[in-house]
Amino acid sequence: MGTHLSRHMSGRPSGRTRPPRPDIQLRVELGGDLRPHRSAKIEAHLRVDVTAGGAPAELPAIELAVIIAVDVAEPLRAAVRHALPAALRALPDGISFTVLGAGPEPVRCHPGGDAEWSVADHREKRRAAFAAGAIPLHRDGPRPAGYAAWAATSRALLAARPLSVRHLLLITDGSSAPGDTRLDDELDLCAGHFTCDVFAVGADWTPEPLLTLAERLHGTAEFVDDGLGRAITAAIQRLRRVHTPQLPIEVTVRPSVRQVALNEKAPRPHRLGGLPQPGRPHRWSFPTYQWEEGGRDYLLTLVADADNDPLETYLQFAMVSVGDVHAAVTARWHRPDLPPPDLPAGAGSVRDQKSTTVMREALRRGLVALGEERRDVARGHLGRAARLADRFGTDWVLDEIRAVADIEDAPAGLVRLRPAVDAGTLGPMILRAGSRPVTLTDATGARPGPRCGRCATPAGGEARYCVACGEKLL
Repeated sequence: MGTHLSRHMSGRPSGRTRPPRPDIQLRVELGGDLRPHRSAKIEAHLRVDVTAGGAPAELPAIELAVIIAVDVAEPLRAAVRHALPAALRALPDGISFTVLGAGPEPVRCHPGGDAEWSVADHREKRRAAFAAGAIPLHRDGPRPAGYAAWAATSRALLAARPLSVRHLLLITDGSSAPGDTRLDDELDLCAGHFTCDVFAVGADWTPEPLLTLAERLHGTAEFVDDGLGRAITAAIQRLRRVHTPQLPIEVTVRPSVRQVALNEKAPRPHRLGGLPQPGRPHRWSFPTYQWEEGGRDYLLTLVADADNDPLETYLQFAMVSVGDVHAAVTARWHRPDLPPPDLPAGAGSVRDQKSTTVMREALRRGLVALGEERRDVARGHLGRAARLADRFGTDWVLDEIRAVADIEDAPAGLVRLRPAVDAGTLGPMILRAGSRPVTLTDATGARPGPRCGRCATPAGGEARYCVACGEKLL
């Protein structure tokens, strides 16, 4: 069961040249009818497709403010010595930028004096590239203040630069992380004010705080062994493809719905924070950022009480709104004494989204356990990830597993860990498992042919019965 709506969204007048709002299509698919319960879970797949609608190919550079923060200790100066000046020389003219170096607290490298921001032109880029050659980095002495200090400094700087896209590019080797206890609180304050990408260099950083930064601030964390300058330039080019910097997804629920959660599944997997609307107790707003042309997939989860609802009657449990485009979430309570109804067409997309989440989490947990020498636990998690990756045809997950284990039987989830694994390779792998952008085929399953409605086992295109449980397929 599914609903589909489309509407063109016009932009509002502005003093600057702003791209028009894009065309948006919204589709809602549910996983099937419901069994009555006081805390029944309703899950729906939201698909949002954005087309440019006549917008220019790139956001004007004057609409971007970018902080390039270098949180690196002195022994790793070589990692940024050439990459950072090259990235600064490649900045688009008109972009607002500032460069921060690292001491016990973040310190400004460029611009100098009392100015907090530069606007890129030939002269400013040349001066910034020269200054970056002597950027302050951590030396022996007091420990740096931690990632919370970088987030707080960025929040203060960007508050004075109210442009369409405000972004932090944090380059870190992990040397400021130990003892940082204020990160979660600071990220609560930063939410909605700017976004963040994290580039990890070196080999001594811890993945979890970097994944937290990227997830909470709607960006990506990745390990950059070389090519740091290209990575910075590519990130800024991506920011210029943003047509709508912020676009909330609003969910209005019926009174019997007690809990609401929204998770982005593709292209960047993360949980969205919902904001209740003052004076509207049944309406929630989930801010989203940096909308480019293309599609996004979300899993909406509602917890509802069936006590006072009629059975076998279609009910509207929620209305999902993206701008002025709306789609209803409808389902019915199915009588427990009747056989289960046929699954609608959308049931597979909801199940597949949940399974890909389990696959990525199993991969991440297996790698973490391997780094902690809990080999039996690692083997179990990696086996589960291999089984799901084989089912969905997700080759990159299988390739990651092969870096640390031999896959003996992927459909059965049997893997054999290598006797020795280089601990330095695990951190980048954990980052990729938690933050790697997902293609839409990853999120919806890549294998053709039917899939069993009872046990979800894939089958060949001509199959009539499930090979696992015998259920009739067609």
